[in-house]
This record gives sequence, structure tokens and C-alpha cells, in this order.
Amino acid sequence: MLLPPVLDMLLWLLLASALLGAASSAFVPADNYLVLCGTSASVTVAGRTFAGDGQLPARSLTAPQSVEANYTSPTTVAGADDPALYRSARIFTAPASYTFALKQPGRHFVRLHFFPFRYQSYDVATDAAFRVTVQGVVLLDGYTPKNGTAVVREFSLNVTGGTLVIAFTPTGKLAFVNAIEVVSLPDDLIVDTAKIVGRAVQYAGLSTQALETVHRINMGVPKITPASDTLWRTWLPDQSFQLDSTLTEHRNATPSKVQYKPALATKDTAPPEVYATATELSTSGEPSTINAQFNMTWRFNAPTGSDYLLRLHFCDIVSKTGTGVAFNVFVGTWQVLENYEISVDTINTLAVPVYKDFVLGAKDATGLITVSIGPSTLGNAFPDGFLNGLEIMRMVGSTGAVAGAADASTRSSKVKIGIIAASAVGGVTLAMALGFIALRMLRRRKQGKKKPSDTWSPFSASALGSHSRSRSFSSKSNGGNMVILGQNGASAAYRIPFAVLQEATGGFDEGMVIGEGGFGKVYKGNMPDNTMVAIKRGNRRNQQGIHEFHTEIEMLSRLRHRHLVSLIGYCDDRGEMILVYEYMAMGTLRSHLYGADQHDLPPLSWKQRLEACIGAARGLHYLHTGSAKAIIHRDVKSANILLDDTLMAKVADFGLSKNGPELDKTHVSTKVKGSFGYLDPEYFRRQMLTDKSDVYSFGVVLLEVLCARTVIDPTLPREMVSLAEWATQQLKNGNLDQIVDPRIAAMVRPESLKKFADTAEKCLAEYGVERPAMGDVLWSLEFALQLQVGSSPDGSDTETPLVPRSTTPQVQRSQSIASVATDDAMTTNLGDLEGMSFSGVFSKMIKSDEVR
Repeated sequence: MLLPPVLDMLLWLLLASALLGAASSAFVPADNYLVLCGTSASVTVAGRTFAGDGQLPARSLTAPQSVEANYTSPTTVAGADDPALYRSARIFTAPASYTFALKQPGRHFVRLHFFPFRYQSYDVATDAAFRVTVQGVVLLDGYTPKNGTAVVREFSLNVTGGTLVIAFTPTGKLAFVNAIEVVSLPDDLIVDTAKIVGRAVQYAGLSTQALETVHRINMGVPKITPASDTLWRTWLPDQSFQLDSTLTEHRNATPSKVQYKPALATKDTAPPEVYATATELSTSGEPSTINAQFNMTWRFNAPTGSDYLLRLHFCDIVSKTGTGVAFNVFVGTWQVLENYEISVDTINTLAVPVYKDFVLGAKDATGLITVSIGPSTLGNAFPDGFLNGLEIMRMVGSTGAVAGAADASTRSSKVKIGIIAASAVGGVTLAMALGFIALRMLRRRKQGKKKPSDTWSPFSASALGSHSRSRSFSSKSNGGNMVILGQNGASAAYRIPFAVLQEATGGFDEGMVIGEGGFGKVYKGNMPDNTMVAIKRGNRRNQQGIHEFHTEIEMLSRLRHRHLVSLIGYCDDRGEMILVYEYMAMGTLRSHLYGADQHDLPPLSWKQRLEACIGAARGLHYLHTGSAKAIIHRDVKSANILLDDTLMAKVADFGLSKNGPELDKTHVSTKVKGSFGYLDPEYFRRQMLTDKSDVYSFGVVLLEVLCARTVIDPTLPREMVSLAEWATQQLKNGNLDQIVDPRIAAMVRPESLKKFADTAEKCLAEYGVERPAMGDVLWSLEFALQLQVGSSPDGSDTETPLVPRSTTPQVQRSQSIASVATDDAMTTNLGDLEGMSFSGVFSKMIKSDEVR
């Protein structure tokens, strides 16, 4: 709906500070391979240096029958912005591959540059036909190059292993490639879900889907080159794709005026140059009132047989105020946004970028894809509409998987698009008149229909039963109504207005961020009654977070324990997913052991580490035994154990938690969820969840406390990559003194250390029945604490030396870890792996793909 000016001004004042601080820093890729093929020379293009593949390590290029070719005739290359990339090529007459070691798994760009030319007896333009695969996924099949034209084929893939292999297989006489790019992408560039065009359901699984960029368009001018994009992308102008340019006008603004806002688009989503230009529905010319009733349309060629991801970019640089603009958006003949007001997403603020994702099924992508913008049907909306950018990405390997998701109820909203054709004057006039009448009739029939929600549906307070009660009091800061804060037992789950949380965080200022995870960012907040809180704001584009949001509220609203982080309140206003917790001043246990910020924190003493583990064990023991049905945390890790200002530990993050089995059952059958490196191997193999799965994960935490190293580090030798595998083997070999954190080694009593290590080893037993219950783990840790402080008069740590201060190079390597492997929550379902050893399971999870 359109907001009144008074409310508009209020929201602007509340968000001004957030918008001023929303600029994002440039993305620095963990992996950045730029390879010039068929040469040992290097070339610098737009500040980026491409190294010749002749400089690669021997095992990186496996090409038993390849030829280094060069092209020196003309100084320019047709279709290429950077001719220097196409003056050499590597030609393959037999299967060949490039192997790249990855520093960080996740989504990567793979760009392949092709320019066919003749070299000696090799006529690439006529003889080349080949297949390209990456990690077994066929990216190109039977590819033949365009004669005399340079082509870039861009793919993005989610890589889970430690290597990426690009294989070329000739299907004709030869294969070739001129240049290759393998570059890391931000984790949130592709979210997991999107609306399916013409269906009443969501598509899930985008985050793991391999994608090929088919079109990337900047609405307006000019063409945007890689040098102006943080991810080195090219954006083409839209003029050649418009069906009727008489219906459009180009608008532009200064890129510096574009204001990136948290939880919406970022500079990595699209550069400011994209959002600073727009193509707008024209309302000028003769007859303007008639033109305003028709849609501006773009048409794009797209190969058949695949599903597509469409990303539409919007930024209001066309209106004078933040309100009053609403329009309809169509993909093909389907209406995907009805009376869309960008001001709802941007809180009535101009020049704030947003984007919308849609999946188009192969059945509807019949070789041509059209996107249209049309005027709103709202009576008080100005007849306008605009689009700033568009990306069309083919879902590699898809075969029309969304075709079966049709919902008949959505088909009633199907709207035909009016297109003005150039013909005789009489025919044009008649077509416009008929189209105007038909469109008005359709809009009047739809006027009373409820606008579908673009986000998740907030649940009512009744979902929390008696634990959620709305209460208010007068706030001294603004004189308005507020909710009462507090941690008074089971009634502490309160619904808090969004404006209050904005004020508490300075408009979600980036300077208030104290953490970030898969759900979203965590901000430090100061409420009007001076209560310090931690505010976790979910990413509105992440539909997977909805279930975690609900679970967290439902769990914590009925759990109270001094070693569980307390939920103070939540906010579901305006489609937000925000959770408010008690503030834990000393952060995560993980940050005190290792990580990027460990140099700012003094190492915890052995006694402090034991007390933190005991506190966490007490919280988990309460979860497992404190109610008639056990609660399984399912994401126990050092990052989810928080410390208050007295270093008391509390367990946090219950978004993946699940009720335990019924009394007559031994387990809960469910798909695998948890964090990489902490997963119970039995749960991973059989999808059978028990409270012993938490015990295993806690055993990994105990090893982190003992060794002070990350649970997964692919930069280490293979046998050391997994902390659980490496440390348990060292314990079995009697090398306990070789793995303990050397910073605290001199303070640990041998008998305390031995008891602690034995406890960790028992927790990590391969089968759940062999692991102790959490109550037994708690007892053992308390005993280890007594062994440490029992003979000390003041209960302090002793200074009895245990291991030498100097350590072996291997130990030094294990302790000098600077990079932290990704351990965000992951979901997998690999079927029944019963009987496979843990080593085999781990190999399934992290595959080295060594070149032999």
C-alpha cells in the first residue's frame, strides 16, 4: 500500500543512520585463479594478471596431447574487450584437465574464454567440437565455437571439495581454450529459494545448483565492463532486446547516490552503475495516456530444455519521493509481481537497490524469454514502472524439474501482455483501443483480490501458547509504546516492534555487528531501558531461515536454564525474522580458542576452559533430560557456546533443534543437518538422530578446547584436515602431549589432562551406544576440574610443567592456523551408508580429488 507522508517521514528518521552506514566493502575472493592458456607468458588486463598455464605446477595441467598455439595477425579480436586474452590457446587432441586446489569451498565462478583461429595444421574454427565438465557436471556438450568471434561462457558452481577439476574431452577432432578464470563468490550471492513463475510453490535448492549466465543486462547505458564490477562481470545495454523503444525512457543518476541497505542488495549483487541507470515506462509523447496503459517488454533468446533463474534488479532513481510508484511485472504471460511497490522493501527511501528472484520452468522457456513492466492497477498510483537490471541464468543439468509444480489456483492470475506492433495507422489505433479496454476490464476484476505475500507469513502469537504476551510501557527515548524487557521465566518471549530494534541498533548500523552466521547478522543493541541485548536479524532472502526462526522461538520460549542463552523477544513485523537474546559480553568460546580475532583475546586458562565445558555440558544435559521428551540440539559447536562477562558458558542457537524420539523409539529418522566437522558419523550414515549425536559434536568441541585449532582445515596435510580424525589417532598413539595447546601446557596437571582427553575420546566413539550420556560427560569434566584445582590451596591453576615450550614443526603447524574453514550449517542426504568407517564417511564429505 502507499504510505502517508507523516509515516514516510517517521520511517526515514528511524532508518537514516542505517542507510548512511550501509556501504559494503569490496569482496576479496579466497580463490582467484586467472590462467592464460597455451603460453608461459603473463598478461595484465584491467588490473588483473593472467598467468600462463606453462607456469602451473606439473600436476595442475594433465594434457598428454596438447599444443601451445599463438595468434598474432590482427591487433583486435572480434567480440572481445580484452584481445590480449585471445592471442594464445591450448589445443587438445585427447582428453585433458586443469586441476585447481581450493582454499575455501563454496560457490565459484568458472569462466571459459574461446576464440577460434588457425594455427599451423590446426583449424580450430572448423575442427573444434568438445565437451567440458567440472566435478562431473557437464557444462558444455558438443560445443563448437563461433567462427571469428571471441566468446566467454560463464558458470557458477557450488564446490564442496578441496579441488576443482575442469576436463576437456574432444567430441570432434580437437578441443581448445584461451583463458580460464576460477574465482570464489560470496556465499549469499545465490540464495536457496525463489518463486516459481506461474506456480504457487517455491523452488528450493538454488544454492547448490550449477548455473550458466545466458544474459546479464544493464537497463540503460552504458555497457558495464568487468573493471567496474566487484565480481568482474560484464553488463550489456538493453536497447537491442527491447520490443518497442517508443514505450521506454532511459533514466540515470550518479552512482554515488545509490545507497546499499543491509539485508537487501549489495555491491556484489550488482555494482552501483547498474542501479544508477534504469529503463522507465514512458508517459511522454502522443498519446501519453494510452502509452501508459501498455507494457515495456524485453525479449531474449534462451536454449530450450532447461529451467532458468531470473534475477530482476530494482532501484528507485526515477521518482521524486519514496512513495507513489507501483507497477506490475511479468515473465512471459505470467504476472510475477502485482502492484509492486519498491518503497515497501526500502522503507520509502530512494535509491536503495533490491532484487527479486524467479525460477522459470523449461516448459515455459520455449527458446524465448520475455520480461515486461506494466503500470499498476492501484487507483492512487502514478502510471509508471521501471527496471534497472536483469540476469538470466540457465540451471545446468536441469530437465524441466519445476514443470510438475503447477498449481491451478495460480493460473487464474495469468495476464496477457499488450504489445504494440508497427503496422498501418488504422491497425495500430484499433489494437491499442482494444488492448486498453481489455486490460482495464482485467484489472477491475482483480482489484479486489488479495495481494500475495512476497515473503514468509508471520505466525500468530498463539503459536507460542501462553508464553507469548504483548505488553507495553512508555519509553523515555521517544515517548511511544514499547514492550517490557526481562528474563522472568517462561514468559520472556515477547513480540517487539521493528522500530524499537532499529533504534536499539542505530538503524542496524554495521558498526554494531558482533557476529554473522547462516541465518543472518547479529547486532549489539541497547534498549530504551538500557538493557544490553544481542539482536539476530535473519536474511529476508533466505527462506530456509523461516523454519529455524520458528524453532528457535518455540524451543526457547519453554526452556529456562542458567546455561542456555535466554530469548528476550522476537520481531516478525514487515516480513522480518529477528530474535533478541540476552547479551553475552565475552562472545563465543571459539573466538577465545582460535580464529581471525584470537590475537585480541587472551588465551583462556585450563581452569577457565574446563569451567566453560562444564557449563555447556550442564546446558546440554538439561536439554536431554529436563522434559519428558529429550531435545536434541543438533548444532553443538564452539561457535554456539557463548560466554558472559564472568566467562560462564551458555549454549545458544536452537534453530536446528529437534524433539527426541518417543518413549518406545530409539531414534528420530530425519535428514542430516548440522555443522561441517561436528557431524556424528552414525547420524550421517543412517539419518538416525539420537541425543548421542550431540555427545559426538560436544566431543569435537572438547578437542577444540584441548588443541585450539579449527575442526576442518583443508590447508593441512590430508591426515590432519579433520581435527576429530587426527586428534583421536594421536590419542590412540599416546601422543597427548603433542596436541595440547602449547599456550596452556605448563598450567595443566597431567591427571586432569588425561581425564579430559579420555572423556573426549569416549564422546567420539564411532557408534552412539558406545558413547557416554551427557550426564556422564558432565561428571567426568567436573572430576577433571577437581583434579586440576583440588590440591591448590586457592583453587588456581598450577604451574607444573607438562610439555616442553618448544614443539615439533608438526605441532607448530597445527597451532598456527590463520584461516578458519567454513562450518556453517549444511544439509545433506546421502542415503544409507551403514557399515562405512568414519574415515570413509569423512572422505565422502571432503573429497580431495588428488591428481595421480
